[in-house]
Amino acid sequence: MSWLDRLRSGLSKTRQQLSGTAGSLNEDVREAFTRMDSIEDLEYALIAADVGRAATEEIIEDIRKNGEGRLQDALMQALTLQLEPDARRAQFRQLGFSPDVSRSKVDPKGHVVMVIGVNGVGKTTTIAKLGQYYMERGQSVMFAAGDTFRAAAGTQLGVWGERLGVPVIQGVDGGDPAAVAFDAAGARKARGTDLLLVDTAGRLHNKHNLMEELKKVRRVIDKADPGEPAEVWLVLDAVTGQNGLQQAKKFHEATPLTGVIVTKLDGTAKGGILVPIVRELGVPIKFIGVGEQPGDLQPFDSREFVRALFDVELPQG
Repeated sequence: MSWLDRLRSGLSKTRQQLSGTAGSLNEDVREAFTRMDSIEDLEYALIAADVGRAATEEIIEDIRKNGEGRLQDALMQALTLQLEPDARRAQFRQLGFSPDVSRSKVDPKGHVVMVIGVNGVGKTTTIAKLGQYYMERGQSVMFAAGDTFRAAAGTQLGVWGERLGVPVIQGVDGGDPAAVAFDAAGARKARGTDLLLVDTAGRLHNKHNLMEELKKVRRVIDKADPGEPAEVWLVLDAVTGQNGLQQAKKFHEATPLTGVIVTKLDGTAKGGILVPIVRELGVPIKFIGVGEQPGDLQPFDSREFVRALFDVELPQG
């Protein structure tokens, strides 16, 4: 099964959430706004899919001002814009939603990526998938098992490292995560490895301590390798919906994010949560996941995502 087929299948629950408006989506935009019943149904469906009230209002207003032809086509364009940070929206309008601008840039700006998120979102497995993704594209990769507070995390990452042939820098269980990160950053620099992916703790005895620990990890990486980490990516479980968004805000305040990875989209009817994530954090979605296999984590393309959501073939060119 191709990635697009897996994505369509993975988004089926969210598609069903929107299906109540299916008939009205074939209406002409102007006709829909004349009767308003279709617009009200659409608003309800978007909010139920976790798009959020503020973003829903923006989407409806965008359709009212700019939409032409079928309501579904106008909705798809408005959603695509919402899934991009503000700086890229003008590009979409100017270039007509061409594929040249739609796929997020996922090559890290530097050599170190801190991967953060609460326990249970699939952070360690996501790091392994990222490692495989970049290795398949010719980059050398290292892992740092910085989640020393959860013994299974280090073991799990070690198993993945052995399976993929990726060096893993580890510390002792319950040890200092920052020390592991410092050693790993120094080792990456010394070896000239292209990319270091740093796993981090997802739970300490209170949230304040977790955030302070993440700040410390970031500082020591910069000390070992000035200017790094160039990227901080947050892993979110789509199933958590608005709760996940609240988590993201707290992480963003503690250590500013450069991207978000959303996993388990196949397990929820609330795939619309990607919209408020981008809207409220102002950072791009880097990767999305719709399953457990390595190929089920792929770079996010807003245009591709929206068309898969509505089970519409992606136009060529």
